[in-house]
Amino acid sequence: MSEMNEASTEGISARRRLPVGAEVHDGGVHFRVWAAKRGAVEVIVEGPDARRIALEPEADGYFSGFATGLGAGTRYRYRLDGEGPFPDPVSRSQPDGVHGPSEVVDPSRFAWTDARWMGVELRGQVLYELHLGTFTAEGTWDAAVERLPRLVELGVTTVELMPVAEFAGEFGWGYDGVDLFAPHHPYGTPDAMRRFVDRAHALGLGVILDVVYNHFGPDGTYHTTFSEDYLHHERASGWGASINFDSAPTREFFIANAGYWIDEFHLDGLRLDATQAIHDDSKDHVIAAMTRRAREAAGSRSILIYAENEAQDVRMIRPQADGGHGLDGLWNDDFHHAAKVAATGRAEAYYGDYQGTPQELISAVKWNFLFQGQVVKWQQKRRGTYALDVEAPRFVTYLENHDQVANSAKGSRLKTITSPGRYRALTALWLLSPQTPMLFQGQELGSERPFLYFSDHHDELAAAVCKGRLDELSGFRSTTLPELREALADPGARSTFSACKLEEPGDHREVSEFRLIRDLLKLRREDPIFRAQDALKVQGAVIGPEAFVLRFFAEAYDSRLILVNLGRDLYPTANTEPLLAPPPGMDWSLLWFSEHPRYGGSGIPPIEPEQPWRASGHSAVVLTPRPAADRPEIAEMGSTLVEDYDIHPALRERRKPS
Repeated sequence: MSEMNEASTEGISARRRLPVGAEVHDGGVHFRVWAAKRGAVEVIVEGPDARRIALEPEADGYFSGFATGLGAGTRYRYRLDGEGPFPDPVSRSQPDGVHGPSEVVDPSRFAWTDARWMGVELRGQVLYELHLGTFTAEGTWDAAVERLPRLVELGVTTVELMPVAEFAGEFGWGYDGVDLFAPHHPYGTPDAMRRFVDRAHALGLGVILDVVYNHFGPDGTYHTTFSEDYLHHERASGWGASINFDSAPTREFFIANAGYWIDEFHLDGLRLDATQAIHDDSKDHVIAAMTRRAREAAGSRSILIYAENEAQDVRMIRPQADGGHGLDGLWNDDFHHAAKVAATGRAEAYYGDYQGTPQELISAVKWNFLFQGQVVKWQQKRRGTYALDVEAPRFVTYLENHDQVANSAKGSRLKTITSPGRYRALTALWLLSPQTPMLFQGQELGSERPFLYFSDHHDELAAAVCKGRLDELSGFRSTTLPELREALADPGARSTFSACKLEEPGDHREVSEFRLIRDLLKLRREDPIFRAQDALKVQGAVIGPEAFVLRFFAEAYDSRLILVNLGRDLYPTANTEPLLAPPPGMDWSLLWFSEHPRYGGSGIPPIEPEQPWRASGHSAVVLTPRPAADRPEIAEMGSTLVEDYDIHPALRERRKPS
């Protein structure tokens, strides 16, 4: 048995990056682990430097020790009271998976090149959610790096990674992570993940990570072998026992994890999964503490922290000084649900509370959450909290995400279950709205590849997961049809995973959906009115059974008009609506339209100022004011429109009356 160097141990604790785990220091490795239910803990070093190292007990169930002659790459496990060996619950790397030995990692060895990167700000963000394993054929960090320039060209500003913490098996969504400090080994080494982030920053892209702090996965969770207090067995999360944040060491573990990803991987923020299942009754809620730790780890860099919260509790994004948790934003399912019902007419399960009407879509753009305390029939209870005073960029909107695509019988993409025109029109509404948009991988490629639920487990667990998935889908009554159930994909089959991998086109610039999204994001980025993201200056009106108008106001008379018609042609358009009136001395001019042939559209009739408008079915048009031909009010107002009003310079090209 190796002797510890006790003299070296005394000063190392203060220099550790993390409170627990194996860290390289002073020509050796310092081990520290929380094992409150154990009386004796040994490190079992494997390989050429094989040895046993007895750790010394500390207060509150911790054990620590220092061993010289070890470094990065050392593989080790813990023996607990003679049992085991078991992998480290704070392992930074699991090269052989969740049941194999842990590996010592030295993050200081990576040569970062992003010293000038200052992070990401809330406004102006365009997110892109991707699953590392299906984003490319190879499913690795190094392969994904090659696709980043396309995202920059598209207009994406920040990549949002689905969870990458080590989970059981070769493939899965990542929400069953167990080694929360170790990137999933089939994707590549921890340094491969660092290369991905470093390259993203070089290209001007931020990277945020989806993290799961509400439960551990069912396979490979050795935490309770060290201490039962990691879990609260009397409180469920929805996916098993809840995390026990009443335990100070458990709390410390998760707070440290939030800072770890920001510190050691230079990430630009986090997305917190299912925060409604994070239970903590303390005055300083653990989510608030995690948020502070993540921001501290970022130093002078600006980071973003978003949350998924099924209850739509805006306390998440209220300032901590006002009793909130201090996050930056929330995912907004309401927008998605209303848009999908509008696109497809299907309203099963949780879609049953949505009508997909023009008014719903107007309200979602103007007021963000649709449910802010009203009763929903799906749950038979109140849902949501008051959010009328929260600025629009704090809400993340989407037409697709991993959950919403997969929560269907076939994992169908929205474009495959609605008309092309409706899809383009809803895409325009979504990307020009003041909220923060998030694309899902493949939307820009017009992908028709499904995104299904998949996981790689041993036979007994795989059968349970398959049954659980069927039970979850049964809320959609159409999925209980026997003929359909026979055709549903098996989550545990590798073929299910493979079916979800993106196919790369020969030239993405020739893909109509790429052109559509790129042009809309350019308009969103460069037009001063859309760029303002100010929902308080947006007004809307219903002008037909499936048609509506949104007017984006700015200073003086400058504005933009979006006319969306998801139904049949309207002729004439309802001219009794005042929002359709052009500014004084102006007429509406076509700025953009969804039925352009470059997007695969069929064109639209011209908009003629002196004629009734025809609002083409399944289309969206964007209008901007332009100087009118000679009209009486121009002569009366003379040049005051130009001289006395703050009109955008693009409008100053108007011809003054003689």
